[in-house]
Amino acid sequence: MHILLLYTLYFLLTYLSLTLLLFTLSPLLPALSFPARCLSAYTSLILCAIYGVLISLTLRLLSSHRLAQHLTARAFALTMRYTTGVTFHISPPTSEKYLSDSRPCVIVGNHQSSLDVLLLARIFPPYCSVTAKSSLKRVPFLGWFMALSGTVFIDRRNSQSARQAFSGAAAEMLTHRQSVFIFPEGTRSYARGPELGSFKKGAFHLAVQAQVDVVPVVCANYWGLLAAREWRFRSGCIPVRVLEPVSTKGLGVEDVDALCTRVRERMLDALREIGETEAGRRVGGKEVEWKKD
Repeated sequence: MHILLLYTLYFLLTYLSLTLLLFTLSPLLPALSFPARCLSAYTSLILCAIYGVLISLTLRLLSSHRLAQHLTARAFALTMRYTTGVTFHISPPTSEKYLSDSRPCVIVGNHQSSLDVLLLARIFPPYCSVTAKSSLKRVPFLGWFMALSGTVFIDRRNSQSARQAFSGAAAEMLTHRQSVFIFPEGTRSYARGPELGSFKKGAFHLAVQAQVDVVPVVCANYWGLLAAREWRFRSGCIPVRVLEPVSTKGLGVEDVDALCTRVRERMLDALREIGETEAGRRVGGKEVEWKKD
């Protein structure tokens, strides 16, 4: 046991020393900011996941575990602000009220990279949970935290299991007034410009089934801050826009396709508008030509 603790301490000291060294050298060699911020981000994620496990266990004893993801998200956003220098800013600030005033609702957002975990940390309202692929259950600390805090796990390889998970989520939403966040693109786009992939319909089936609003959240393209292939990871403030809720009252299964198309078009228009702002151009990195859908 003593040797194990000693090796763990050596590892942590080496990890911290390497991270500080990379940050120190990054002004001379800008490419080093990529591994430096990656190491800092992983450290922040692990520490906040451990915090999430502890707070989830504590809140379960108080029957308040549905607040765990909100509290952990805020801790992660604060930690990442100081370890990586990356923040998200909602504009106009008054639009943030849509996330909580519409509770329960289905919140949908565009998905660019792993950095979107920080986007969630910034916007996550109280009494909200995420959906995640079922394989994340097996990830130490992060998976434990997600399971304890009420994450809706989806097995993408099993459509029947996925439908059952969404049916359970609809019941949970109505019973406990619990909102759900979903990335309707289903996977990271790694887009170099203001682009959206095709939307999967699960989020919209869920909203229609529960008869709750859909609240679109649009994050500016941030290829200029984070691009793994170019070894680029810079600090900066990424603009976010929360759009007005879209009602599903009176809609049925036959309306899901139209609802999905309408929400995607609104999000794409907003994404392109943000890309034309000064803040959007700053984090986008460069002008990118794209075709109209």
